[in-house]
Amino acid sequence: RDFCLSRGLGDVYKRQGIILREIQVSEITKTVRQMCMDAAYHLPKDIYEGLKKGRETEESSVGRIVLDQIIKNAEIADAEDRPYCQDTGMTMVFLKVGQDVHFVGGDLTEAINAGVAAGYVEGYLRKSVVAEPLFNRKNTQNNTPAIIYTEIVPGDKVDIQVELKGFGSENKSDVAMLVPADGVEGVKNAVLEIVKHAGPNPCPPIVLGIGIGGTMDQAAVMSKKALLRDISVPHKDADYAKLEEEIMEMVNKTGIGPQLGGTTTCIGVNIEWGATHIAGLPVAVTIMCHAARHAHVVL
Repeated sequence: RDFCLSRGLGDVYKRQGIILREIQVSEITKTVRQMCMDAAYHLPKDIYEGLKKGRETEESSVGRIVLDQIIKNAEIADAEDRPYCQDTGMTMVFLKVGQDVHFVGGDLTEAINAGVAAGYVEGYLRKSVVAEPLFNRKNTQNNTPAIIYTEIVPGDKVDIQVELKGFGSENKSDVAMLVPADGVEGVKNAVLEIVKHAGPNPCPPIVLGIGIGGTMDQAAVMSKKALLRDISVPHKDADYAKLEEEIMEMVNKTGIGPQLGGTTTCIGVNIEWGATHIAGLPVAVTIMCHAARHAHVVL
């Protein structure tokens, strides 16, 4: 241990034939800063195309007008580097860190939050985070701390995904703790009830991230991760891909539509699943408004 401390871990690993890739945490800060601004200004291509597709099939004349305005707003935001929505969200950061990476130059969590702070302050994005949730609720003035999830994976790369989660839709997200006997129909009914209860409040057309399995908390995290997948790419498992289609069809029959009624309530349903207990069937539904903003960078 003393030898490691005196020579530095990098030297020790090299002597032992272990190659580590060093990444300065300042690079993480710089990358996250830019990702926050890019996500706020530029709607992902799959979401933009999903809105346009919804416009083509929307049966309500009022719904078509609303979708026209939403699409025009996205185009202006993209062209002028302006926030797509005034609620620039609470920042969620998903990291996949290669096990052969060694961060140097500071603390990783602090570096991520420094990037978020810089992105929101320098990008003139609304700061929406309070330090304590119940009594004082004092704004931190830089949208930190971020919600950070880290996964260790093979390799020497760092995969970063930033998701800006607005709370008009977050407030309507929910978890249903089902039992195995509820089955597929129980899952569909649970999702439908959550969406119907939300109504037009989450600023539809919405994107649904659904986590099935795990525990209550893991299902919720999976539902957040599901929102990062391209909505034009179906689940790789045929059964879950079919379930995504069926839920989308059910939701679009509710009549909630884009804000003021219509047939385009939802433009995407993404499901992620995980192992669970023999007695459980957790189902988490994260509702994302039409401002389904996220960015992805691999270092």
